[in-house]
Amino acid sequence: MSQQSAFSSPGFDFSNSVRNNFLQEKGMPLPKATSTGTTIVGCLFKDGIILGADTRATEGEIIADKNCEKIHYITESIRCCGAGTAADTEFTTASISSNMELHALSTGRKPRVVTVMTMLKQYLFQYQGHVGAALVLGGVDSTGPHLFTIHPHGSTDKLPYVTMGSGSLAAMAVFESSWKPNMERNDALALVSAAVSAGIFNDLGSGSNVDACIITATQTEMLRNFVKPNERVEKERHYTFRRGTTAWKSENIRDLIVKEDITLVGATGDAMDTS
Repeated sequence: MSQQSAFSSPGFDFSNSVRNNFLQEKGMPLPKATSTGTTIVGCLFKDGIILGADTRATEGEIIADKNCEKIHYITESIRCCGAGTAADTEFTTASISSNMELHALSTGRKPRVVTVMTMLKQYLFQYQGHVGAALVLGGVDSTGPHLFTIHPHGSTDKLPYVTMGSGSLAAMAVFESSWKPNMERNDALALVSAAVSAGIFNDLGSGSNVDACIITATQTEMLRNFVKPNERVEKERHYTFRRGTTAWKSENIRDLIVKEDITLVGATGDAMDTS
């Protein structure tokens, strides 16, 4: 009879699920995963690809980050927008980016977008949806511009315009009413901004600013905080209250400086001559 391997098997380890359920029954709240909520979009235009994303990250009902970055670097001419669990999207794209760099060094060629898509879908399918990463992948390679969506279970689509995330329905409505083939750069950028803004204003999981990334055959331009539709304006009036308006019920002053006496033990030698 073969002995059990001393090494853990590949994949996720659910051995602590019984312990977590026990702790939850005892009243200990389990930590919540930070979710990007998210509206991420992408579309083809005459010269390449434009990707867009909002910048809100949520933790349950709490906004954990108002200005997070959801457009992740893969290669010089390939970017990937992530929706879902923030840690999963961050580390999944970082892992694939590292693999694509090794692939480029091994083959001596620039990576293709379809190669990145295949590696991402195989990785996500391996974990059967337990990696919560919904991705919009776009880039330009030697065969032209390509735009994909990759779902957490590993299924993929290739379309001229795509949306993902909790605000995807509002964004898709903008694309379906206004997108057309061979759009100019400025028109496509305005459309992407309008699509992400529709998600920001119609979905509670999306918010803050609009990021965009323009990828062509010659360059990649990252537009961080391209549109800021939710900047806090200055209040019309300034409210000040006179000192003593609110009475003190009690006062307790604590000295934060710890004082201690040092007693030398065993110091029997003569004092040092300093003359």
